[in-house]
Amino acid sequence: MSATDTIKRYFDAFNANDTEAMLACLATDVAHHVNEGQIRSGKTKFAEFCAHMSHCYDETLTDMVIFEAEDGTRAAAEYIVNGSYLNTDAGLPDARGQSYRLPAGSFFSLQDGKITRVVTYYSLADWIRQVG
Repeated sequence: MSATDTIKRYFDAFNANDTEAMLACLATDVAHHVNEGQIRSGKTKFAEFCAHMSHCYDETLTDMVIFEAEDGTRAAAEYIVNGSYLNTDAGLPDARGQSYRLPAGSFFSLQDGKITRVVTYYSLADWIRQVG
């Protein structure tokens, strides 16, 4: 399976709100670099993050473009996050069901068909402007 196939499966699972299918794409010791946050290591921390995000946000990713390095060990994706802010996230503006549309990107390292590193970037300032 190519890196592109793995990344596509990962994002298809994200859009289906299927955390278990996302976890199936990850290496056991995955390093998850949260936007403007700390690095979380392992599938358990990743699953906890997904549960928190699902409680606070309802998001679908569109306009997806996936790029893959020739050797298949790295990949990147650019997309639009279409979301609704459901429940207030600590330290952020109050949630009132606001919708937002935000360009974002993710970077991946892969080994043996599994994602070993996920790095996600978006403009928090833009998001705050849209929901604030």
